[in-house]
Amino acid sequence: MATKTELSPTARESKNAQDMQVDETLIPRKVPSLCSARYGIALVLHFCNFTTIAQNVIMNITMVAMVNSTSPQSQLNDSSEVLPVDSFGGLSKAPKSLPAKAPVYDWSPQIQGIIFGAVGYGGILTMAPSGYLAGRVGTKRVVGISLFATSFLTLCIPLATDFGIVLLIVTRIVQGLSQSSILGGQFAIWEKWGPPQERSRLCSIALSGMLLGCFTAILIGGFISETLGWPFVFYIFGGVGCVCCLLWFVVIYDDPVSYPWISTSEKEYIISSLKQQDPEFGWRNVFFLLFAVNLLGLLFYLIFGEADVQEWAKERKLTRL
Repeated sequence: MATKTELSPTARESKNAQDMQVDETLIPRKVPSLCSARYGIALVLHFCNFTTIAQNVIMNITMVAMVNSTSPQSQLNDSSEVLPVDSFGGLSKAPKSLPAKAPVYDWSPQIQGIIFGAVGYGGILTMAPSGYLAGRVGTKRVVGISLFATSFLTLCIPLATDFGIVLLIVTRIVQGLSQSSILGGQFAIWEKWGPPQERSRLCSIALSGMLLGCFTAILIGGFISETLGWPFVFYIFGGVGCVCCLLWFVVIYDDPVSYPWISTSEKEYIISSLKQQDPEFGWRNVFFLLFAVNLLGLLFYLIFGEADVQEWAKERKLTRL
């Protein structure tokens, strides 16, 4: 009996030590954030969101240069050259900062409103399905193809404008489909790449590109339209989108297991962190919530906002006259 009482504390200590070692193996060891693969993916997503929102906003900036507000007639998609005429009927010398070959169009405020809203018409259809599709076939394919589509269509907008207003509106609708696929499908990548304790920080880095893209488009869009002409706004931001698309397909992988440039410690940290997260949480709820918010916003506009937009368009037309 004495031998049993002497060995029992030792057995308890050894058992507790073994339990602590097991617990330490279950706790993931945090790896440095600087120069890590997960934060590199967040940075690439930052540039993709920057490009997407910039391509969405530039139409609002270039519309001022695309529309001939001094024309007394309103003919659908009638273009003219930006050549100022003096009081004697001759061509006056245009300032060096104003391009002389950029076409302008006689669009009514109603047509301009349709062009602005065409992106939203297409965007509301793909917000939730893109998230579900990204979970099935992979975020790399969904976001990459959508980014290429919106960048290519941005390059084609000046050409589509010359062919007619109908083709321009269709181009904007398809562009809205692809842009919403980027915004809705990118969240699925954090299901396999984002540790639960860092997921909000990674999403913040990625989504901050939207604000930067909007700010940059507003800041330099007017300057480009004045110096080079409004078509070059679409050419520049469309080209930047193609570069981001190439970077996306080279750098982005759907999971850390197949990523070739990730360290072993970071891979183990991400995998072990994801195993300890709550399995009941699903990203599908987020996607369908975004879809519901967009649907409610559209219904609110159709019920309450349409009359206000028409009144605003009439006041804008009277102000120009």
